[in-house]
Amino acid sequence: MKRALYLDQAPGESRGVVTLDGRPERLLIQRTDDPPGQRLGAVLVGRVRRVDRSLASLFIDLGEGPDAVLPLSGAGGLAEGAAIEVEIAAEAHAEKGAVVRLLGPSEGPPRLLRPALALENLLAGFAPGVALVTGDRARAAADIAEAAALAIEHALPGGGSIAVEPTRALVAVDVDLGAASGDARRRVRAVNFAAIDHAARLLRLKALAGIVAIDLVGTGHDGAALTAAAKAAFAADEPGVSIGPISRFGLLQLVTPRRFRPVHDIMFGPDGATSPRTVGLRLLRALEREGRADGGARLMATCAPAVAETLAPYIGELTGRIGGRFEIMTNDASPPDRFEVTAR
Repeated sequence: MKRALYLDQAPGESRGVVTLDGRPERLLIQRTDDPPGQRLGAVLVGRVRRVDRSLASLFIDLGEGPDAVLPLSGAGGLAEGAAIEVEIAAEAHAEKGAVVRLLGPSEGPPRLLRPALALENLLAGFAPGVALVTGDRARAAADIAEAAALAIEHALPGGGSIAVEPTRALVAVDVDLGAASGDARRRVRAVNFAAIDHAARLLRLKALAGIVAIDLVGTGHDGAALTAAAKAAFAADEPGVSIGPISRFGLLQLVTPRRFRPVHDIMFGPDGATSPRTVGLRLLRALEREGRADGGARLMATCAPAVAETLAPYIGELTGRIGGRFEIMTNDASPPDRFEVTAR
């Protein structure tokens, strides 16, 4: 297996990509105005806001962003109001706050003590010794990874496909055999093995974790061989992977550890549509691309008002890259997930 690393730094957003044998395996997104104390590995002083024994959890005020959760089992008898030093062990997802690990007692108000690793250092941990690719190649790799991370259905090499869909309770992976001909039993076996391998990669890419249910095709599965394949495919997610036996209904169930915020949560709003902020950052990348392609052109972008409202914090950075030769206009009729960039 061969991994490559890419870092795309754009106005307002940096995207890190890990590829595995040429296919995107991880997409790490950091936005300029995201709270740094909510990132994996950040160390903070927090204050116990609430102890909820019915949920076996303590809710921790980190000073910025949503309250974090500290499992009661690791709280050591802490009371409300206590100041503690914690580390982000899993980033927030959906409507749930980050999960923290208790490091010890502390003093003073909630605050960031040590930021998380810089994105380039985080990427290096996935492929030690591999050179980091930047520039146009990195942007292309990030665009490909983003499209794959947001897609539901994914083709398998050699035929067949899988659909990966998160629900409130678990992540469902549906395996489809496709319409290929040939020996049916051999075909089913090949598709199931490919599905497990690519499901592991895609779950890492999408940053989906927790309970995963893979609905395999066919019957009479070779449970030992498929379980061994799952252990190998999900080895990159260790420690914390637990794989159950294949049920008589052909369902492979497993649990993977949650670490990063799901890409879907970053890119989409609560309504499930692409957020204005995401569209705005794409618009800025489009302006930068056009500005580099034509160094003397005057650039015009048109977008929905909600998108334009998100751009103010990043205008200065874009100006520093291509100069002040662009203008952003709003149009009430513009679709909220679309924009137009023209050069004059």
